[in-house]
Amino acid sequence: MPSKNVLSADNQQATKQVISNEYLAGFTDGEGCFYVGFSKRLDLPLRWQVITEFHVSQNPGGKNVLEEFRKRLGCGYLKPNHPRNLKDKSWILIVKDRDDLMEKVIPFFKKYPLFTTKRSDFEVFEQVLSLVKTGEHLQKDGFKKIVELVFSAERTTNKRYSKETLLA
Repeated sequence: MPSKNVLSADNQQATKQVISNEYLAGFTDGEGCFYVGFSKRLDLPLRWQVITEFHVSQNPGGKNVLEEFRKRLGCGYLKPNHPRNLKDKSWILIVKDRDDLMEKVIPFFKKYPLFTTKRSDFEVFEQVLSLVKTGEHLQKDGFKKIVELVFSAERTTNKRYSKETLLA
C-alpha cells in the first residue's frame, strides 16, 4: 500500500550540510584580511586614528558561506564588495566593532588557527587590538608600537601612509 506521506524517503533523510569552523578558518586563510590601517584625524591628540577590521570576501555563489560565517561569529555585516564596479559582483563580510573583534573574532581564530601567512597577520592584528583596548594607541609610545607592528609584516603592500609619515 502506498504511503500517504507526500515526501519521499530520500527527502525525509536529507540533512542540511553544515559548514565546519575549520572550513571557515581555512576560507579566511584564502579570502580573509585582518586589516590595520591609519586615517588622518586632526581632532585626535596624535592626529591619527587606528582602524581595525576583519574582512572576508567571496563571489556571489559563495555568499551563503559569508552568511553562515556571520551567524557563527554572531557579528558583522555583509555588503557588496565594490558596489560602484558593475563587473565586481563579490560580497564581503566586515567586522568593525572592536568589542566584537576582541570577544568573537580573536577567540574564533585562537580556537581554529590559520595556516598561511595570514597567521602572522592575525597575530599582529591581535596585538594591535590589545594596545587599542588599553588606550595605548592614544599615547606616542603605544602608537609607535602599533606602527612598528604593522610595518613588521614580511609581505609588501601598497600602504597609503609610510612608516616615516606616521611616526613624524
